[in-house]
Amino acid sequence: MEPVYRGLGRCVCCFWLAVAFDIVGLFVLLIGVFVNVFFYDLLIYAGAIVIFLSLIWWVFWYSGNIEVPPAELEDDVGLLKKDKGALGGIGGAVRRLSSRVSSGIRNSFRRNGGGSSILAGAQGSSGAEAPRAEQVAIAMTTRSPQEKTVHSTVSSLADCDVEMPHTSTETSPT
Repeated sequence: MEPVYRGLGRCVCCFWLAVAFDIVGLFVLLIGVFVNVFFYDLLIYAGAIVIFLSLIWWVFWYSGNIEVPPAELEDDVGLLKKDKGALGGIGGAVRRLSSRVSSGIRNSFRRNGGGSSILAGAQGSSGAEAPRAEQVAIAMTTRSPQEKTVHSTVSSLADCDVEMPHTSTETSPT
């Protein structure tokens, strides 16, 4: 048998903490306003901050007292009842469409060799290795505006001739 909660509900401790924070915050704030002390601004700000912090306890008290019937919770936690026709109607159509789209995206990642390092790592462990890219030569140079002569060399890259100025090259695996 469930206990019957009256008055303040289930979260009585949060309620009394919220009330205490409100009272202390208001007291400190009013001292800062009406008492002639040199640190009145500190008391005003501190009181306002304590009152603001009481909102946390009010939210805990309120959200702790929200009651949801178990029949409404069944669908949210995955306990669909088959006899109610859970896959019928608009909700069922949306679930089926969502399932098809997500499984299609998931399968396309598997077909195309990954898309993230996790999927690629899983494929690499199954024995099928992705082809490795070969190293590419990158030409780098610094030129000054007074440099007039251009020394050119021909570099063969992927069976096509590309004319490049004479520079030092640095290779980088890609």
